[in-house]
This record gives sequence, structure tokens and C-alpha cells, in this order.
Amino acid sequence: MILYPNLYINSVKDIEYEMLNKNNIKGLILDVDNTLLDYYKNMPEGIEEWCKNLKEKGIKFCIVSNSNNKDKVNNVSKRLGIPYIFFAKKPLKGGLNKAAKLMELKNNEVAVVGDQIFTDILGANRCKMFSILVDPINEKDMFVTIIKRPIENLIKKNYKKQS
Repeated sequence: MILYPNLYINSVKDIEYEMLNKNNIKGLILDVDNTLLDYYKNMPEGIEEWCKNLKEKGIKFCIVSNSNNKDKVNNVSKRLGIPYIFFAKKPLKGGLNKAAKLMELKNNEVAVVGDQIFTDILGANRCKMFSILVDPINEKDMFVTIIKRPIENLIKKNYKKQS
């Protein structure tokens, strides 16, 4: 199903090189809100080290965020030392395809990591990229996301039953 991720894990920090290598993933597209930063713009401990370790193993990165707050996305980009695309309008394909080109990778060599099914997972699956759903860092969400969470939780429940 187009709304199901290829992989569902707790946090970006649970993504390991071995799993990426096994699935021929050479690059990660990361969401920002509730994936790398909580509602209050705090980054959980260990994310910078996780990113650095994967980069040392040859994994490429790009941030693709729907946020129109360029400063927020730019700050995360600088902190992690990776390029970014903001106001990407996921699940539309443009931002995700642009990120793959920026990393000089084919879509089937890229995984999209995010906390939302209707943006990150749907966009990844539409682009034929490997989709990784993570649990939101924090329960506090922006208004538009709050509306979608109950539906996403039903999809997650069905996904878990089939896994």
C-alpha cells in the first residue's frame, strides 16, 4: 500500500549502516519537524553523532522539509553539515527528486525518513524511494499535523498487524 513505509522504527538514531547497505541505500533524505527537531526546536541528543558516523561510512544526506521557516531549516542544516530544501510541499515529488539529484543518486538508492505518513512516506513511495517512518519526537504538533495524526495512527496500527 502506498501509505505503508518500507520500515517503521522509533527514531532516526535507529537507522544503522548495515540496514542501509543491505537495501542498497546510499543517501538519506531527512524531514525536520518532529523527526530531527521537536516542536520547541530542540534536537535530541545523539543525532549529530549519528549523522557524522553515517557520513564517515559514505552515506549522503539532504534535508527536505515542508517548513517555510528557512532560518529553522538552515540552522539544522548547518548543525549537521548537510544541504537542505525547504518549503518542499511533500508529498509532491519535486523536492524529493531534487534532493536525490543534489546527492547524485538514483531514487532507488535513497531513503526518505520522516514522522508523517501523508507527507514523508507518501512522497517517498510516489518517488520510488525507500520509506522509513519514525515516531514523532514529541506529541506536541503543529495544528495541521494534529488533524492528521488520528488517521495516521490507524494506518500504523494496520501496518503493524501485517508486519
